[in-house]
Amino acid sequence: MPTRTLTHMNDKKPKHLINVDVLSSYIEDQSNPDEQRYVFAYTITIRNDGQIPAKLLTRHWIITDGDGEEEQVRGDGVVGEQPHLQPGQSFRYTSGAVLDTPVGSMQGSYQMIADDGTGFDAPIAAFTLSVPQSRH
Repeated sequence: MPTRTLTHMNDKKPKHLINVDVLSSYIEDQSNPDEQRYVFAYTITIRNDGQIPAKLLTRHWIITDGDGEEEQVRGDGVVGEQPHLQPGQSFRYTSGAVLDTPVGSMQGSYQMIADDGTGFDAPIAAFTLSVPQSRH
């Protein structure tokens, strides 16, 4: 008699997978274009799509303005927290950036530690910061 092996959905899901979604917006009332001050907000949703709980330890951002000037920011956690995400759980926060140009971009990564002791990076794909009508 043939044997059958049952495959569970979790068997196909990666053990360590953090997805990051970003929405950005221009904050006109805090900006002053005459003084080259452009303020942007971004809302990040971090979702554990892996099989194992994981904690966000640190962040690394690369912020580039429209002139190609780059600033790197590193620090512990996000908005004063180091969220511990169970599989399927999300964490959302809003933060901001100030640029000298009306257009720029951000990208980076979160450094994570899974409950099984594995350290891994969760990449944050590049996204645009842009004053409406200013995209190049």
